[in-house]
Amino acid sequence: MPAFLASLPPPLIQALGTDWLHLARGDQLPPCATETAGAIPPWTTWAVIGGRGSGKTRTGAEWVRALALGDPAFTAEPVGRIALVGETFADVRDVMIEGSSGLLSLAGPRARWSPSRRRLEWDNGAVAMAFSAEEPDSLRGPQFGAAWSDELAKWRSPDAAYDMIQFGLRLGRHPRGLVTTTSRPIPLIRRLLADSLTVVSRSRTADNAANLAPAFLEAVVGRYAGTRLGRQELEGELIEDRPDALWTRAGIEAGRVARIVVAVDPPASSRAGADACGIVAAGLAPDGCAYVLADATLRGAKPQGWAAAALALYRRLEADALVVEVNQGGEMASAVLHEIDPAVPVTPVRAMRGKYLRAESVAVLYAQGRVRHAGALPALEDEMCDFGSDGLSGGASPDRVDALVWALTHLMLGPRAEPRIRRL
Repeated sequence: MPAFLASLPPPLIQALGTDWLHLARGDQLPPCATETAGAIPPWTTWAVIGGRGSGKTRTGAEWVRALALGDPAFTAEPVGRIALVGETFADVRDVMIEGSSGLLSLAGPRARWSPSRRRLEWDNGAVAMAFSAEEPDSLRGPQFGAAWSDELAKWRSPDAAYDMIQFGLRLGRHPRGLVTTTSRPIPLIRRLLADSLTVVSRSRTADNAANLAPAFLEAVVGRYAGTRLGRQELEGELIEDRPDALWTRAGIEAGRVARIVVAVDPPASSRAGADACGIVAAGLAPDGCAYVLADATLRGAKPQGWAAAALALYRRLEADALVVEVNQGGEMASAVLHEIDPAVPVTPVRAMRGKYLRAESVAVLYAQGRVRHAGALPALEDEMCDFGSDGLSGGASPDRVDALVWALTHLMLGPRAEPRIRRL
């Protein structure tokens, strides 16, 4: 073999050094995707379940590029439209596209990346579009011949987003999906692995040791090898519940707060003495009750200051959206938030009625016992108990109450509709 390689021209030897079919491990290559005309496809989903750093991202990136370029080892014909779906748009951008193993890092023909349009385009016209699993409705309408879903097991609402992906896989003879993820025993992963049309590849962190820092292998692999966490995060095993455990994963999932939002009531001005910026977070539980989780209202802060505070709360609570009132300076608020984090999902809301009428329906939810506070929120609660038909007794703006009302209205009374009370 060395003599044979030595006989090859240098350009061919150089090409072998970057050729994925030559470099990839067996678990990084899908089953043959070139069926004969009219044949039933042996699989529709390829699930690559692996440990941290096992090469899952490189596997996904190479698969997408091969489909887009029509590599005959992967597909019978080029796939013109491909979906790239990650937990957030930032994950798609930073890992799947711009990351060290992402699509833009691959050797050979490169796609043109347009972040503002959230799409990659190859010279042959193939397009890959970036989507966030936090926005399942964005997957309504578009259609694809293939989809790459990365880290599916850590998506906040995996079923909603994954279902939308399946409805969009309707182009070409055999549309297919790739799931690359670390193993977690969530219901969706269990269903995928049990599906007869899913083919599974498994990889361990140690399988990719040649591409990992020795310090990582020594510190992390050495520390967690053989432990339950290590078997899941390094070996890629699906760790099921213990039969005698006091809790089950299904029970924990059933009781998890389903949606969390951070509502922002921006001040109309940033001058000294202006109103505060109301920032309140709330979550909705499966039993239909809402929980007010935090009040991060700021007074006297400039737009960059309160926007940073709102985003910090959004990230700390792993919220689903930022709800922002856009009546007075709200468009500016959305712009400032997107300037700091372009991927954050901002939901604009506009007040069509007075503050008291908007708050009245939310007060009814409290009277029905459907809203609870997670701990004491004294400044917010003082404002709530001082808010009447003529506003606050001192004449100040009820910024905390406004943010609270927007958060609970979004969660419990419709994402965009204002609360309405039926009067007898």
